[in-house]
Amino acid sequence: MSAAPLVGYSSSGSEDEAEARAGDRPRDQSLVPSQRLPVPDSVLHMFPGTEEGPEDDSAKHGGRVRTFPHERGNWATHVYIPYEAREDFLDLLAALLLHAQTYVPRLVKMEAFHLSLSQSVVLRHHWILPFVQALKDRMASCHRFCFTANRVKIYTNQEKTRTFVGLEVTSGHTQFLDLVSEVDRVMEEFDLTTFYQDPSFHISLAWCVGDAHLQLEGQCLRELQETVDEFEDSEMLLRVHAEQVRCKSGNKFFSMPLK
Repeated sequence: MSAAPLVGYSSSGSEDEAEARAGDRPRDQSLVPSQRLPVPDSVLHMFPGTEEGPEDDSAKHGGRVRTFPHERGNWATHVYIPYEAREDFLDLLAALLLHAQTYVPRLVKMEAFHLSLSQSVVLRHHWILPFVQALKDRMASCHRFCFTANRVKIYTNQEKTRTFVGLEVTSGHTQFLDLVSEVDRVMEEFDLTTFYQDPSFHISLAWCVGDAHLQLEGQCLRELQETVDEFEDSEMLLRVHAEQVRCKSGNKFFSMPLK
């Protein structure tokens, strides 16, 4: 079995603005001869690398590699349903992670939990508020619903630079598709990439750098599923109420309650 493609994640946890575009200067600048005195080397060396913008160091993001480069004014944007983890869910996660790490020791726990309704896309800064308003208009008629996510599944991102252990949705799939349909309409309005054709909605639990699906599928996957099935009250624990949709754009969060 090959690993399922990951549903809608950017390749870095950092959403800050960065590198300035080359060529952004006044149009008539070339008509005026430069009269500036040369800057002393001692001053230049005080600001190394300022001509090229900040360095995109993957070591600062746990080894993750970006899907798209930073560019000033561009904001990585993602639409999803948040999942607030309770203590018993974290207990189950700890048991799953401990077991999975016997196969892939570099696996680490996710810092936050959600179910994606979009791929990660790039928005110009001045389009963020119109985009969010369009989302709010679409979500206004959508209702809250319950879903279950209790099937362990292994995912990789499209570039196969990261691997994830997730819990796939086994009931409530139709309601997720309805939400994605509304989100996709907004994406099309802004000429952005829509969601995957046959999505596997899921909560990612743990991740690692690289393609580790061969180590995690087969025997490991069966044992992880047994852990979930045998966990006390797992049926109730993994039945979740979807009450809001959230949009993250750069470092900004926007919440849209469902009816």
